[in-house]
Amino acid sequence: MKVNAANERLKHRYFGYLREARQLGEHSIDQVAKALDRFEEHTNRRNFGAFRTEQAASFKRQLAKQNAARSGERLSKATVSSTLHALRDFFLWLSEQKGFRNRLSRTDADYFKPLRSDEAVARAPRRMLVPTLDQIRTMVATMPDATALDRRNRALVAFTIVTGARDQATASVRLKHLDMEDRQLFQDARQVRTKFSKTFPTWFFPVGDDFVSIVSDWVSELVRDHGFGPDAPLFPKTESSFSVNGDVQELRLGSECWANAAPIRKVFKEACRTAQLPDFKPHSFRHTLARLGAEVCKTPAEYKAWSQNLGHEGVLVTLTSYGTLPDYMQRELINGMATRSHEPGGAMS
Repeated sequence: MKVNAANERLKHRYFGYLREARQLGEHSIDQVAKALDRFEEHTNRRNFGAFRTEQAASFKRQLAKQNAARSGERLSKATVSSTLHALRDFFLWLSEQKGFRNRLSRTDADYFKPLRSDEAVARAPRRMLVPTLDQIRTMVATMPDATALDRRNRALVAFTIVTGARDQATASVRLKHLDMEDRQLFQDARQVRTKFSKTFPTWFFPVGDDFVSIVSDWVSELVRDHGFGPDAPLFPKTESSFSVNGDVQELRLGSECWANAAPIRKVFKEACRTAQLPDFKPHSFRHTLARLGAEVCKTPAEYKAWSQNLGHEGVLVTLTSYGTLPDYMQRELINGMATRSHEPGGAMS
């Protein structure tokens, strides 16, 4: 790949700015790098300092027609929007750097703004499949438990609904973070990969002792049968080994945490397939808990405690991000109000 050395030096400085001043993680910086690379490909690696607004306009037209490398389908509005916003932020930063202030203006960066209609589509919330507690019980009941790996996977699903932990956090939880006697998970950001590196305690949600028993049995097995100590992972990654002849031996529990949440998502996908249920994602369990909280909490203090248990700073986060009513409940409520409005003394009587 042809490289523009001057551009590479600028990108290196910008990524350092994003990392140190803006406090962005490596995943976010990788997305910015991808956006810049797309633009450089469009301009044939022309110097950023030679930027003209016509380049932004033609790039936007090309991006709207571009197909994704993996799916072969047209880039989504969300991808297009995030790419353009990343480029706008970069050129805003560049316009303030020494040597570029006379060549670039802040308004030049505005040419990367996406169309308002595209922005609206990109920001539209996606419909998420959210399971009921009965469906989650079906998932757990149909999961095999013949091997240690099977029991790990089953405990993983039960743990997710009991604690509402995010999949990245779950992948990095260790035995010492779980207090079965107090029914508490301490999400310590020094070791647990929590969102925004936040440390907080979570007490088990009141979803049923059957789920708690599965988690408790798994903890006991790890300590009793596998000799795991406090620093060992709660959900060890799968480990493969080879015999002296080079044959692959039976898969077994490893001694390290998963590096990311991809294996957890595979466990959920397989559990849903076995139970003949929709493909519920791990994060959908948090929506299940948010909806349950709206039903069982009777006072503002109770709902505040429920919200904090999910790791939210305020109840508005729980209400606005997770509190969307399921379609069937929305239908029942609207139809119920319509019925009341036609009754004697109602609004339409």
